[in-house]
Amino acid sequence: MRESRVIALAGVFQACSLVHALANTGRADATAIESSLASLFRIDSDTAADAFGGLPGVRLGIEQLISNFDSSLGQPAISRLVIGVLRLERKLAGRTQMLRQLREGIDSIQRQVDHLGVSHASVQARLAQLYSESLSRLKPRIIVHGNPAQLADPRRVEQIRALLLAGVRAAVMWKQVGGSHWRLLLRRGEYAMLARGLLARCTLDHG
Repeated sequence: MRESRVIALAGVFQACSLVHALANTGRADATAIESSLASLFRIDSDTAADAFGGLPGVRLGIEQLISNFDSSLGQPAISRLVIGVLRLERKLAGRTQMLRQLREGIDSIQRQVDHLGVSHASVQARLAQLYSESLSRLKPRIIVHGNPAQLADPRRVEQIRALLLAGVRAAVMWKQVGGSHWRLLLRRGEYAMLARGLLARCTLDHG
């Protein structure tokens, strides 16, 4: 269960790291983007790792979690996004109608994913629209800072919104496996230690 919490939280870090990279440079790890977005369509996965297609699918997030919790290498901008996503999940938790809207929206997009794949621009556009029509209406809204040229690009904004949706999905999963604000405050060292073990397993899994 503790490992599941770390994996789910790493999913939040991964989505936020990708959002930060896209907002600032317009580029991000394509494999990690695909894994994070695919997790939206694995609602009923048996384990946290399965939601990302296995541990390697959340490797970037595990690395970001370690950097943030265990050293001075963490990026404050990514940390702020993570806090914003976790706060958004808490706002969502009591809104059963919005949860239903999200589930129905993801179910309807699934058919398009089956035909085009989760990386297709039109799939990401629909995920972005679902985010805009639901989570972006909760206050306080997540503010993404970056390069104005990137944030003025409609395609980039769609990718960012789709990934924020994936980040909230990971935050929901984190809560489901027992994650909490107090655990996050009190167990950073433990989470970092577990994450280092998971990162070693990612390396083994990739041979």
